[in-house]
Amino acid sequence: MTPTFKPLTTPELAEIVARGGRLEVLGRGTKRGLGRPLQADTVLDMSGFKSISLYEPEELVLEAGAGTTLNDIEKALSKNEQQLAFEPPDYSKMLGTRDSGTLGGVMASGLSGPRRIKAGAARDHILGIAGVSGRGEIFKAGGRVVKNVTGFDVSKLMVGSFGTLAALTSIAVKVVPAAATEETLVFSGLSDARAVQAMSLAMQSACDVSGAAHLPGTPAQTLFRLEGIRPSVNYRRQKLASHLKIFGAADYLDDQDSRLQWKAIRDVHLLSNDDARFVWKLSVTPSKGAETVARISKQLDVQYFYDWAGGLIWLGVPRSNQAYAYIIRNCVRDGHATLMRAEDDVRERIEVFQPQNPALSALTQRVKTSFDPSGVFNHGRMYKDI
Repeated sequence: MTPTFKPLTTPELAEIVARGGRLEVLGRGTKRGLGRPLQADTVLDMSGFKSISLYEPEELVLEAGAGTTLNDIEKALSKNEQQLAFEPPDYSKMLGTRDSGTLGGVMASGLSGPRRIKAGAARDHILGIAGVSGRGEIFKAGGRVVKNVTGFDVSKLMVGSFGTLAALTSIAVKVVPAAATEETLVFSGLSDARAVQAMSLAMQSACDVSGAAHLPGTPAQTLFRLEGIRPSVNYRRQKLASHLKIFGAADYLDDQDSRLQWKAIRDVHLLSNDDARFVWKLSVTPSKGAETVARISKQLDVQYFYDWAGGLIWLGVPRSNQAYAYIIRNCVRDGHATLMRAEDDVRERIEVFQPQNPALSALTQRVKTSFDPSGVFNHGRMYKDI
C-alpha cells in the first residue's frame, strides 16, 4: 500500500516536498480516473487545506483552501445567492466516485460546465493561488481582488495542469450573482446539422443564451437556456423562439425542469450509465461538430451529445484495448480529443490527452522543469515522459 502524508500547514507541506520522491497530489480522489494512472512513491493528501479563509460577497471574491469541497463552497455561496460562473461539473456518476471533489481538483482539471460559452472557462475566474513548487519553495501569485493582475498568468497556468506543476494550498476565485430563475427553449426533431445551425444562430442573437446543447434521440432535442430575472427570461424566450422559427415550433422547460436537465448535461448523465462504453470528450470548432460525429459514426457504433453550441462533443464508444483512439483522433481534424473514462490499463497504453507536436511538447517540458525540475508532482499524469 502506498504511504500517505497529510500536511496541515504550508511549511509542513514544503518540508515533505523537499524530501523528494514522486508524489501523487490528491484531494478527495474524485479525479483519479482522469489522465494517465500514476505509480507514485507517496500520496500527498491535500484535504487538510479545507477552510474558506475569505469570502466577501459584496466584492464577489472567495478564497479557500485547495482541499475545500465544492459542496461546502456552493453552500456558502448560495446563502448570498451567488455561484461559480463557470459551473463546475460533477463527474461522480461517470467516474464512479463519491462526490464532485474539491476546489483544487476542479481547477487542476480545468473543468467547466455548459455556461462556459457565456461566462468563460475555469481559468478565466481564478484570481490568485498559493502553494509549494517542486523545489519545496512556498510561493504566491495573483491576488484577492478582480483588478489585481500581478502574477495572474501563473495562476491561470495552474488551471488544467492536473497537479503536475505545484501543490496548491489556497485558491482565490471570482464569484457572480446566481440567476433568479431560468427557462429552456426546446426544439424537437432536428438533425445534428440543423441543430448546429440553430445553435449558431442562437449564439449570434442578443438573447444572452447561457447554454446550448443538442441531444440526439427519439425525438432529438435542441436546448437553449436563458437565465436572469423572470420578466427578462420570458421576453428573451419569446424573442429567441421568433428568431429561430425556421427550425419549427418550440416548447420550453420551466425553472425546475430546466435546472434538472442542465445538471444532467453538465454531469454527462446521458453516457454515465452504460459501463460497456468508454467516454471521450471532443473539443472542436462548433460549426464542425456535426461533420466530426458523422465521420466517426461511419466507423464506430457511438452514443453522443453536443454541448457548448456544438463545440463540445461527449462520445461513448465500445470498450477496446485502444479505446479507438486512432480512429477518433483521425476524425477530429479541427480540435482535440481527451479520453475521460477508461480502465487503467487502457489509459496507460494510449495518449489520454491530445498528442502534442514537438514544439509544444518542448514548451510543456520547459514549463514543467521551471516549476518541478525533479518531477515530484504527478509525474506522467498528462504525458508519459513529463
